[in-house]
Amino acid sequence: MNNEEHFKNVISHSKEYGFIFPSSEIYDGLSAVYDYGTYGVELKNNIRNYWWKAMVQLNENIVGLDSAIFMHPTIWKASGHVDAFNDPLIDNKDSKKRYRADVLIEEYLAKQADKIEKEVEKAKKRFGEKFDEPLYRSTNPRITEIQTTINNVYSRFKKGMEESDLADLRQIIVDCEIVCPISGTKNWTDVRQFNLMFSTSMGAMEESSNQLYLRPETAQGIFVNFLNVQKTTRMKIPFGIAQTGKAFRNEIVARQFIFRMREFEQMEMQFFVQPGTEIEWYESWKKKRLAWHHNLGFPQTKYRFKDHTKLAHYANAAADIEFEFPFGFKEIEGIHSRTDFDLKSHEKFSGKKLQYFDPELNSSYVPYVVETSIGLDRMVLAILSQSLTKETLEDGTTRDVMNIPHFLAPVKAAVLPLMKKDGLPEKALELFNKLKLHSFCQYDEKDSIGKRYRRQDAIGTPYAITIDHQTLEDNTVTIRDRDTMKQERINMDEVESIVMKKVDITEALKRL
Repeated sequence: MNNEEHFKNVISHSKEYGFIFPSSEIYDGLSAVYDYGTYGVELKNNIRNYWWKAMVQLNENIVGLDSAIFMHPTIWKASGHVDAFNDPLIDNKDSKKRYRADVLIEEYLAKQADKIEKEVEKAKKRFGEKFDEPLYRSTNPRITEIQTTINNVYSRFKKGMEESDLADLRQIIVDCEIVCPISGTKNWTDVRQFNLMFSTSMGAMEESSNQLYLRPETAQGIFVNFLNVQKTTRMKIPFGIAQTGKAFRNEIVARQFIFRMREFEQMEMQFFVQPGTEIEWYESWKKKRLAWHHNLGFPQTKYRFKDHTKLAHYANAAADIEFEFPFGFKEIEGIHSRTDFDLKSHEKFSGKKLQYFDPELNSSYVPYVVETSIGLDRMVLAILSQSLTKETLEDGTTRDVMNIPHFLAPVKAAVLPLMKKDGLPEKALELFNKLKLHSFCQYDEKDSIGKRYRRQDAIGTPYAITIDHQTLEDNTVTIRDRDTMKQERINMDEVESIVMKKVDITEALKRL
């Protein structure tokens, strides 16, 4: 199965098994908006909980906040979003499809890099153990030609993004002969900027003075509450403020399922530090955040860092943690050194001081900020994409299984009476009522036991406990492992401690 087919399976599986539904589907849907179903909302909550506990509970110098979605409109002027929150867009005149110019160029560069890797792989097979890869990369005419192209295009691209040279961005697309994926033609419009914020109005009158914006990020709520939080918690620098919540962006090029949506959820932490120490903290948080991702147990080759081609107006360093989705490596989390831009800008526009008095220095200063910002919906997609597997069993049959990390699984355990009679349901409910006090569990007595196992595999339930007639005789049950499908007999009184320990988030937090 290729990546495109796998991605289609992820989308169809998500709907069929109650993870994610198209929003407003009975009205033919709403583009780039999705609803989370029964198991999707549990998975989402578990990921959020993992992030919150790792970020706030495990760090005594990080505290939480939940700021409002609606904020004073001048906040977005101060943050730069009104003037600078734009995407460079280009249309293909034949397909009538719109694309981000920067993404088209980045995808072109990625394809060129893939050509080099394919050349290297072919050479490895041809020369075997004698293969000198560094020498081959530096001397092979084909590779050096491609690398020169990459370097030249990247240099122009970086300059064009930094200077917002929209004409040259279009010219790069033309010079590289980049075609529209739909029409296959190179009939492009000019590149133009498009602001991504949703605007609305407050009150009865739709006047410009009442215009508000749906927040495009959660960070600004942290910045304007910096002093409120610092004073009430008596935090000393360095310290962080963490927040999760909805954000809204009028994405014109919204695609790839829940990867890029107009309504999404962020998990952000702003870490306030003494000026001059921000790069040290930036590097520290890069390592910590990558460790958080690796702790899920997915192959480490699925992750990589990518430095920003163009730094945002507020940053002096920025990198993304990219995850290999079925459609390629894409950003899942950003780490940014935001300098003191935000607090200073809010000082200027509000006329209020946003400074920290440092008792050790006996002076006040505007702190610098290191940000970690992760997309919760993208985390859901990463886990669904990586976990969904179609396995061929020894008897030739297949099963769809979601190998979701145990502590994130929507349903932690399923209790299954073998039959709906002879006192088995009553005995099963006795166990279920104990387990549900610890985690979200499920009781299921419909269909054959084999079908019920498959249903639990498909939603990622780590353990299924079957109650049968022997249970009534010796109080033992059969516990089945999702990943190995192995079954063993244990005493029913031990189920609670055995299962809950294996699915408890505490074990995952200990590894960080």
